[in-house]
Amino acid sequence: MGLKCGIVGLPNVGKSTLFNCLTSSQQAEAANYPFCTIEPNIGVVTVPDKRIDELVKLYNPKKIVKTVIEFVDIAGLVAGASKGEGLGNQFLSHIREVDAIVHIVRCFENDNVIHVHNKVDPKTDIEVIETELILKDIETLENRIQKTEKGLKSGDKKIKEEYESYIALKKHLESGRLAKYYINEYKKSHTTDEYKHLHELNLLTDKHVLYIANVDDKNINGNQYSKIVQEIALKEGEEAIVLSVGIESELAQMESDEKNEFLSELGITEPGLDKLIHSAYRLLGLQTFFTAGEKEVHAWTFINGTKAPQAAGIIHTDFEHGFIRAEIMSYNDLISLGSEAAVKEKGLMRVEGKEYEVKDGDIVYFRFNV
Repeated sequence: MGLKCGIVGLPNVGKSTLFNCLTSSQQAEAANYPFCTIEPNIGVVTVPDKRIDELVKLYNPKKIVKTVIEFVDIAGLVAGASKGEGLGNQFLSHIREVDAIVHIVRCFENDNVIHVHNKVDPKTDIEVIETELILKDIETLENRIQKTEKGLKSGDKKIKEEYESYIALKKHLESGRLAKYYINEYKKSHTTDEYKHLHELNLLTDKHVLYIANVDDKNINGNQYSKIVQEIALKEGEEAIVLSVGIESELAQMESDEKNEFLSELGITEPGLDKLIHSAYRLLGLQTFFTAGEKEVHAWTFINGTKAPQAAGIIHTDFEHGFIRAEIMSYNDLISLGSEAAVKEKGLMRVEGKEYEVKDGDIVYFRFNV
């Protein structure tokens, strides 16, 4: 499964520069004026995972396939975007297509970089974006309510319950609250079949958000502005990281040895972009299992809690339909013992059935019958 993240924020907060860093490209024009991004740029980024490198050393495969994340650089939103202000509705529709939102917030002062509101105020900046997303969600709900009303005459109990939930959710949004709060509460008293209609709305404020507090190079460990962003993320049950887009831009231009030396001088153990990608995975409950052999070492993304047959289906639907069993060894066992043969000799190659939940780092051989 692929992961798609949309980078959003007010104009001039560092979105396009961050996108360039992530994709190590200059696809997105970075300019000191609002709306320099007009069409959403899309970049595919390899997920950093040192385990792949170790597996390659062991198997020396002919082919290597790493996990990737797709990032979409979405134009800066402004107050009134939901009604077409700035570049408006077209960008809100781009956000609807992503799995998670990466919300970059300006947490630095610099008179040479224009702020759309002429002051650094992370709380207000976040509220502006959230308000526009909420307003767009209300518009989506109004359309759905109108369609559902036509089915009420049938007397169908399910249609009535769905209609009532739409009305309640609309009131919730009109009070200024994000859709995910209502939907999470609704889930507690309803089955998957009873609440899936709400998720199927694909509301903008029902998506997970990873906040990035963009600081300058003097505040790489955070400042008073980044603390505000972290507090908001904690309150929302989301994640926030502190990152200097300026430093990441410099790192993106360096060779590996030079990059490691630069990080060491700054006292940083992990590049901010790696932290961003790992945080996005954690936020969405994503993990990685591997298939490995002389032909190919392949990393596969799955949602935490996925059972073996469904994990097999990520590779190919035939694997899921004809699933017999999964033969599994852990990455740590393989690396510590040095070979697959040694793992088997120690009795650490496990045979698991249909109820087994795949774990992060599992190396799996699926047995199936088509």
